[in-house]
Amino acid sequence: MNAETAFRQRLAPAVYDRIQTRLRGRLDDEGISAIITDDPEDVSYLTGFFHHPGERPVAVYLDADRTVLLVPALERQHAEEQSARAEIVDFAEYPGVENPFLPLARATPEAPRSVGITTRMTLHRLALLQAAMPDIAFAPTDAVTRARFVKLPEEIALHREAARITDLMLEAGVALVREAVAAGGELPSEAELAAHVGRDGIGRMYREHADVVVISFLAGGLVYAAANSALPHGLPSSYRLRPGDTFMLSLGAAVGGRFVEGERTFVLGDPTPEQRRYHDAVRDAQAAGGRAIAAGVRCADSNRVCLDVIRDAGLGGYLRHRQGHGIGLGMHEPPWLEDGDPTVLEEGMIVSNEPGIYIPGHAGYRISDSMLVTADGAEPLTAYPRSLDDCVIPL
Repeated sequence: MNAETAFRQRLAPAVYDRIQTRLRGRLDDEGISAIITDDPEDVSYLTGFFHHPGERPVAVYLDADRTVLLVPALERQHAEEQSARAEIVDFAEYPGVENPFLPLARATPEAPRSVGITTRMTLHRLALLQAAMPDIAFAPTDAVTRARFVKLPEEIALHREAARITDLMLEAGVALVREAVAAGGELPSEAELAAHVGRDGIGRMYREHADVVVISFLAGGLVYAAANSALPHGLPSSYRLRPGDTFMLSLGAAVGGRFVEGERTFVLGDPTPEQRRYHDAVRDAQAAGGRAIAAGVRCADSNRVCLDVIRDAGLGGYLRHRQGHGIGLGMHEPPWLEDGDPTVLEEGMIVSNEPGIYIPGHAGYRISDSMLVTADGAEPLTAYPRSLDDCVIPL
């Protein structure tokens, strides 16, 4: 694959123009005239500038007419080389002799009196911002977060590519275990399996893509087996797979900064009746949850339909989490498919569908797909088989 045919990860400048126009259309509804956000995901969403967040502020100011990107001087070239879709201003250093937000204040002398700020801004950053812009009333807003809910077609294309890579990583993980079984030697450890699938995904991304968008996580995930998998977010260890184990590959990838996750639970050898009961209950719940995800459905209602399948199977005592969550520039982001979230799903949203049960001392069982809400339901972006018969590795 050459540079002309490689999948291009970076969105065109016109896409960012549409994103910014979308947000401007929300300002009046919010009762504000401008927004300032220092959330790294918001910054990349609005301008296309991806960076390693740290103590030095990076922020975007957006009003009805302008988009201004504030960066430390050491990041200016980086922002320019990424063709950040904004006017760029910089500050010298942090903490600095001068308040790092003063260059933004000087660049926006006509800033309105009422400005929304991201709900994730720390109190320390807010104090610096207030000191630099003392005449402005700041109010928290989730306008950028909600603008991110519905993906543009160009974003969906990135998610689809991330899903393709995630499916291939699942295949690579299963292949490694099958090869070890066939060789008759020791089976891989959780850590070895996690490293293998990560190398496969990242290597594939650089071989097949042009202008890879580098963020903290490109490809990989969690791998755990037997009792370790009863911890929903357990980390890979030196535990080595054994015949009869239940094990989980909880994987994902980010293409152009857009995430997808795909998770499957496997059994090494002939499943016991207990393993089949647990796996089938989760599979049935995930299928019901997939049918419940649709435009016009409240997140809370989808969650109830999904998890009631597990409760009705008599396994509700093993539930530890909701059906799922939004996914986009963050692996976990709103809306939340949970009893407390009344958000109504809309066409173009992407959410995870990942019911699971966790039996202490035995194992965890979880199946996850990233679901695109469509005009007539929802489409799983990840496609690796889900049934237990497809997830058994014979010995």
